This record gives sequence, C-alpha cells and structure tokens, in this order.
Amino acid sequence: MKRRRRTEILINGSQKLAETLTKTITEHYDVKVIQEPENGLVMMKVRETSKKSLFYPGEVLVTECKVQINDVIGIGIVTGEQPELSHHLAVIDAAYEANLPETKEWIQLLEHEEQNIIKTKVTENQSILKTKVNFETMDVS
Repeated sequence: MKRRRRTEILINGSQKLAETLTKTITEHYDVKVIQEPENGLVMMKVRETSKKSLFYPGEVLVTECKVQINDVIGIGIVTGEQPELSHHLAVIDAAYEANLPETKEWIQLLEHEEQNIIKTKVTENQSILKTKVNFETMDVS
C-alpha cells in the first residue's frame, strides 16, 4: 500500500486505528523521537482550472513529527493542531519504511477502514441529496 493512500486512511478514519497500530510498534521496538510534534505553516498550492497554472492562496497550519525505528526515519504531517495523530503517523510511516513484519497484517485493517470511510461518505452524500431541490420540476405559475 502506498504512503499517500495509507496516510489518507489514517487521517480520515478512526483515530483508534492509528493509536492501535502505533501501540503495536512501541511495545516491540525502540522508537526514538527525533522531532517532537510541533506546529508550522506550509504554503498551500492550488492549480487554477482554466489556465492550469499554479498559485498559492495562503498558508495552512500543520503539525509535524519525526521518529526513528531501526535507523529508519518516519514522518507524520497533519493539518491543524493534532500532535498525537502526527506522532502516530510518524511511527506507522517508520514501521513501513523499516519493513517491519507487523506491517503485513495492517493491510487488511487499513482496507477495512477505507471501506468504512467510503460507506460514511456515501451515507452523508445520500442524506444531502435528499434535500436537493430540482428546479426543473418546480411548477411556475
């Protein structure tokens, strides 16, 4: 599973999943914190749709953390002020980068969480569409 997909699942899914995966690693390996979770600002990049040009509308607050497991560094960056989640992301990233055996079991957990996220979004979209007004069928007197 690629890093981007894994990170999106962990950010959008249940916080307990990231906490559980991190706990699994910290119980069996020495996790050295290189950079404590700290806040920073990152320029947000957006592509303008008509001319396909890039521009920077402003800055976004992020929380960043770096950890090391078996001489491998993991990075966790998340928008907003979320120090626990950034630490969990860093530990999980380092575990994947170090190819730890526990990560093989995580794929099913992450895919299951991804399905839960999709179901939640579908349910949310359906509840929004119930309130949508179709102006073409409205009777005009």
